[in-house]
Amino acid sequence: MGLILLVLGVLLWSGAHLFKRLSPDARVNMGEKGRGPIALSILGGIVLMVVGYRMADGAVFWGRSPALVGINNILMLLSVYMFAASGAKTALARRMRHPMLGAVKVWALAHLLVNGDVPSFVLFGGMLAWAVVEMILINRANRTWTPPPPAPKRKEITAIVATVIVYGLIATAHYALGYPTFG
Repeated sequence: MGLILLVLGVLLWSGAHLFKRLSPDARVNMGEKGRGPIALSILGGIVLMVVGYRMADGAVFWGRSPALVGINNILMLLSVYMFAASGAKTALARRMRHPMLGAVKVWALAHLLVNGDVPSFVLFGGMLAWAVVEMILINRANRTWTPPPPAPKRKEITAIVATVIVYGLIATAHYALGYPTFG
């Protein structure tokens, strides 16, 4: 049952996010009233993914090793920074068209390195596939891209500080849920 909920969660998340790319006219016709159902769909997808992942069983093809845990942690730090950079419009955001979606891809890859089981393939592989498809659809719809203007240096510092704080909170939450972040 957990794997089914997990698949449904990934599909609901992906469908809600891809809706405006795949059916732009339908999304425009919904107007502001469409924001609520889309947000609820995304939230529902998250709930299904979390519950499904916690319940799911499946074959294990590889497990954690000290080297993979170290690589995972470095990639996760990069992922959190990419996410922060997208919001702060830092130097990275001026060089990279989709830092937030790139962060999802790095996050998913990092988790696949240390979680070689079927539920992880569904969750992290599904999120990786969604981010790739989303990038392709955005790039196809908007071929040109204008980088954001340079941000003040304080935004760079803020992004770095926020990265360290958020990374610490994520690690703490993982430990609290029974997933030792550092081995």
